[in-house]
Amino acid sequence: MSEPKKDAPRRYIVDGAGQRVLVGLTISETVEFEALDNPSSRPGADLLVEARRVRQDGHGERWLELYVKHERAWNDWMAETRARLEKPRLLN
Repeated sequence: MSEPKKDAPRRYIVDGAGQRVLVGLTISETVEFEALDNPSSRPGADLLVEARRVRQDGHGERWLELYVKHERAWNDWMAETRARLEKPRLLN
């Protein structure tokens, strides 16, 4: 496995209210996504029981919906960033 790059861009930004959110998601969506993404972080959670609950409750569908929303916004943000960096500077 390769080493993670230290210069990899972060997928979190600070929103207008000063809250750390995932690109493209609101603060409530970010909190929900993080809870769905790592359900085992809850004390005493058994992974098999948690996986079964997520499947039964349809949380996997919600996780995917939030992930796709974030990923699309992230890709747009990265494309805009690249375009700004590639834009030639005009000399006067």
